Amino acid sequence: MIRFLGACVQNLIECIKYIFSGNVRLRTVISQAAAISYDSLPISLVIAFISAAVIAIQVSKEFLMTGAEAYIGGTIAVVMIREIAPGFVALAIGARAGTAISAEIANMQVTSQVDAIKTLKISPVGYYFAPRIISAAITVPMVVLIAEFVGILGGMFVSLETINLHPARYMASAWAWMATKDIYISLLKACIFGGLIALVCASKGYETRGGAKEVGTSTTQAAILSTIYMLVADFLINLLFYIS
Repeated sequence: MIRFLGACVQNLIECIKYIFSGNVRLRTVISQAAAISYDSLPISLVIAFISAAVIAIQVSKEFLMTGAEAYIGGTIAVVMIREIAPGFVALAIGARAGTAISAEIANMQVTSQVDAIKTLKISPVGYYFAPRIISAAITVPMVVLIAEFVGILGGMFVSLETINLHPARYMASAWAWMATKDIYISLLKACIFGGLIALVCASKGYETRGGAKEVGTSTTQAAILSTIYMLVADFLINLLFYIS
């Protein structure tokens, strides 16, 4: 994992050089944005809605028993914005789009398409990685922002159905507990998670050698590694902004 982390850093540096050279095409970035985030939007919103609904079911009756039902909206809003939405959305996009990135680049590697790019004196790392990293870093925060809104609404509907909590009380609590800092940090998380998933999955696919069997193995390893690195990054961001 340490060796692979070093390879990811080298690939990121190569991508930054490629981006500042002005060779990234806007059309490619837009098409990758659609493949990474837009196509992952439905499953991301479903996950956000169900997660908030489950949290509401777990806490609503306990809060009602202690007379703290007015805090349900704030609790769900804070949990969704700080952790659930950016984390679960990134995991969903990594499972769907990240593995697709790894499989696509791995297939290019084993079918010698990467070698063909090298013969044209074009950096394959920059050519293949840069549009995907830019697209993920820009569009994943957009998906997270929508997922936060959907999740908070999901908690409101479940609270209304389970303990008959009035939506006005729910939203008043949510507005009172939400902080601008939390929203900024959640979007920062989403940006880092998106870029990290694209970088890790593309790097794993780029290292693939062999045939179809190795493509499948690299895709599986890319999903595992991107999840691990994302969780480590999540821990470090929380440590930086909420502890220090």
